[in-house]
Amino acid sequence: MPLHNASITVTEFIIGGFDKTKRPMLVGVLILITYVLAVVANMVNILCIVFDKRLHKPMYLLICNLAIVDILYTSSASPTMIGVLVAGVNTISYVPCFIQMFALHLGGTMEMFALSVMAFDRLVAISCPFQYHSYLTNSRTLVLTYILWILACCIVAILPATLIPLPHCHSTLKYTFCDFPAIMRTTCVNPSYYFNMITIILFFLLFFTFSFICLSYFGIIYFVKLSSNSEKMKIGSTCLSHLIVVACYYCPVFITFVLTRIGVVLTLEARHGLMIGTLLGPSLVNPFVYCLRTKEIKNKIFKIFKYSEISQ
Repeated sequence: MPLHNASITVTEFIIGGFDKTKRPMLVGVLILITYVLAVVANMVNILCIVFDKRLHKPMYLLICNLAIVDILYTSSASPTMIGVLVAGVNTISYVPCFIQMFALHLGGTMEMFALSVMAFDRLVAISCPFQYHSYLTNSRTLVLTYILWILACCIVAILPATLIPLPHCHSTLKYTFCDFPAIMRTTCVNPSYYFNMITIILFFLLFFTFSFICLSYFGIIYFVKLSSNSEKMKIGSTCLSHLIVVACYYCPVFITFVLTRIGVVLTLEARHGLMIGTLLGPSLVNPFVYCLRTKEIKNKIFKIFKYSEISQ
């Protein structure tokens, strides 16, 4: 239900989330450095996998998919935040704001799906090592990945479909970039119903994906108990990379979205910090985890650097 009828026509939004930031230039430069490192590191992982036919295997295709997701996720909002803090450009046009919101939430949804399917990949590899390549072929992995992208797009399309028909009463965003809560709070309607609707969708996404990952690891633990000590070390090393990545994504998400729903009060600054950490943290950590802990990718990168040194 509308709160009042004093709606306005919005052509651009003002980003007000950084208005109280004490050292905007310093914060902006830190975000810029983190963003550039995240994009470059993920691009290195993608190029290593794409151009090395020996890495054209289901596990590496899923790592490549995660790197694409990370680039989308961090690129959805980081340039806007850098523009506000470093260049002082604190406005964003109406359509780009909605595109940013869609890309942001698509990246977050795909991050959950990508981590879930990677947990399933590890479960199949450990429980059925001899049938693994017959069960999870490259083509099946790609088809599964495409299906997840389509499903994520369909889920996230609910957000702009909900917001676009609503009238706006002001154009200043309380937060640091265009996401659903920020745009919803500029409308002339009581946001409670819409926030509850999105909370239910988010809860099912979090519950389903996190439960699926946990169940996969329960299965992995069961098969690890039946393995020899040398196999346990190898399995543990393989799974540790994925667990680090899962923790980096889900911990801030649970703090932001779950604890706040059960009465934990976060200041606006704390919320902004968690949101920026959720956006940049996994995208920066993921490529380095897989680069340093995955022998084939690490060896490929070392060979490239060694070749460039010899060429010079």
